[in-house]
Amino acid sequence: MGVPWLKKYQPTKASDVPQPEAVEQLRTFVVDFKKQKKKAAFLYGPSGTGKTCIVYALANELGLEVLEVNASDVRTKDEIETKLGTASKQMSLFARGKIILVDEVDGLSGTSDRGGPTALAGLIAETAFPVVLTANDPWEQKLSPLRSKSMLIEFAGLNHTAIFAILQNICVKEGIAYDEMTLKTLARRAGGDLRSAITDVQALTTNQQLTKESLDVLGDRDREQSMFDALVKVFKSTDPSIAVTAFDNVNEDIDEIFLWVDENLPKEYTNPQDLARAYDSLAKADVYRGRIRRRQHWHFLAYISNLLSAGIAVAKDQKYASFVTYGPTGRILKIWQANMKYQKRKAIAEKIAAKTHTSAKQLIKDLPYIQVLFKQKHPSAQAIADDCDLDVEEVEWLAR
Repeated sequence: MGVPWLKKYQPTKASDVPQPEAVEQLRTFVVDFKKQKKKAAFLYGPSGTGKTCIVYALANELGLEVLEVNASDVRTKDEIETKLGTASKQMSLFARGKIILVDEVDGLSGTSDRGGPTALAGLIAETAFPVVLTANDPWEQKLSPLRSKSMLIEFAGLNHTAIFAILQNICVKEGIAYDEMTLKTLARRAGGDLRSAITDVQALTTNQQLTKESLDVLGDRDREQSMFDALVKVFKSTDPSIAVTAFDNVNEDIDEIFLWVDENLPKEYTNPQDLARAYDSLAKADVYRGRIRRRQHWHFLAYISNLLSAGIAVAKDQKYASFVTYGPTGRILKIWQANMKYQKRKAIAEKIAAKTHTSAKQLIKDLPYIQVLFKQKHPSAQAIADDCDLDVEEVEWLAR
């Protein structure tokens, strides 16, 4: 499966992140931290714009350690104190400075009984080291305690020219033969999301080339979330609040989502225990789907959605780092082929049944005996074909 290119080509220098203004603001905040009135930098903007990787690139340049936690892992006051309390006040083992990164703070609970944002705001007030928060939308009401304690730094969606330059560099290093116009089109389709663009290039170039035909596989994004992105959201996350929205913007019906998940689940979940728990969630979703069909209880759709997304996301003990190329199921094609075969058989049976004054259901059972005549090219076969008005394709089907 190979190393994910997102990891392989992660920036090692801050200047490699194509967000010059934001990079400079964050650099100033970290370097002059002791002079800052606010002790946290709040990086916000669309997915794939460099919010997380800039922290590691800058830390690498300045010789700092990064202590990263995902907001979904520090939802309560006790969890924040356990994972960040001491680390925010004491130097690391080798007396290195550090940056405390709290990723995806959108995942924090805003309820008063859990108190995650408020507890984190209290930790920021007392920290001895720079705290960096990241989120797509910093204006949610629950994040108000964090905004007031933080310097807001915007990461804008990247323009397609910057994305194209990065993709071009990756293709050159990987020895990928590419059509320039196709690569530019891919950069535009990313809609400012560099992460999804890099993932798309890796997924489409397994044969060491990128062509217009391979690009057509993606279809038009129009910023409507693709099934690939939705599966990433489920399979690469352990946070139910993030995973539960995965299929909200996917233009597929629930039956097709089942097939996509079923097809790609064993590719991602290589741990047998994780896979068993995930399939248990999928099976429960299928039970509710059956109840909808039988009883028309459509409110069960909410349970199906939660089980297909959050249920499968939390089934794993930890995220899998390997890159997996997700693909559509071949089952739909097999079902279609089986249906076509059945319809052909049914049409032939109905024609013969009408001439022999019997039921089509009975003729379907007797059809193998009639096929013997056609396979052996018995003289009566042609008479049957003429009398029952069978066309060429139907005769060929009976003779196979």
